[in-house]
Amino acid sequence: MKILVVGAGATGGYFGARLAQAGKDVTFLVRPRRAAALRARGLRVTGVGEDETVTPRLVTAGELTGPYDLVLLSVKATALDAALDDIAPAVGPGTAILPLLNGMAHLSRLGARFGEDAVLGGVARIISTLNGEGDIVRLAPVASLSVGEQRGGPSERVAAIAAVLTDAGIDTRVPDDTLTAMWGKWVLISTLSGLTCLMRGTVGDVAAVPGGRAFIEGLLGECAAVAAAAGHPVPKGELDALARMLTTEGSPLTASLYRDVVSGAPTEAEHVLGDLTDRARLHDVGTPLLDLAVLHLRVHEHRTAAG
Repeated sequence: MKILVVGAGATGGYFGARLAQAGKDVTFLVRPRRAAALRARGLRVTGVGEDETVTPRLVTAGELTGPYDLVLLSVKATALDAALDDIAPAVGPGTAILPLLNGMAHLSRLGARFGEDAVLGGVARIISTLNGEGDIVRLAPVASLSVGEQRGGPSERVAAIAAVLTDAGIDTRVPDDTLTAMWGKWVLISTLSGLTCLMRGTVGDVAAVPGGRAFIEGLLGECAAVAAAAGHPVPKGELDALARMLTTEGSPLTASLYRDVVSGAPTEAEHVLGDLTDRARLHDVGTPLLDLAVLHLRVHEHRTAAG
């Protein structure tokens, strides 16, 4: 299976490295600056477990010469429009696109460009970041991928993709309902992003102060209510587990969106949180805490754009 990994950041870089280590036919599509860094230092994974270095096969936009069997799309939502143009030469009639973005809005944009049938549903669960040298730093042991057809049910191509990922040592799951799995991840990311960005602290910081736990539980309840109204309720057991994780005192957990805010970088606020509030309005679900988090992040985006 010929695989193109779009982006060599904290998520795509990690899973692509696992594929490369397993000897799979994998190429990374990256920007010229990132390509230069990877050629000089290699693709390095550090943090949890032993430090590892992979010598990746790289291409930049304009160098793609033909279709791939699988395009693993792992870019920030802010880079999605550019990525659609970049990957176009790699998408043929038989290409499957597996996006690992948070939220749901990217599915319709990819479907409009390449056809709905080409686009799979996907969920990446990994807590990682890039350090100042561009190395992938794993912050926790969790690292898994879920993949499935948007319409649900088994398919030969999903089975083949899952087999390749599993053979590379990646914890791979094929949910019965991939869209519901994506909504579950969206509820987690929206709650985590909202609480850490609005309160400017870690999960442990917020949970430790009076009113913090109630705020977290209230925000989680709002996000889960939107998912339920959209027809994809988070199962109670999973929701209870999220509540425990997000109210753990002493937890250093933060969202990547929070780390972008702290560094003064543009964020995925509209794609992750703004779109969720739009869907809340569509289904007449009240989300006052989520609305406040969105407003806070829009002010950040305004200040960032103004320099």
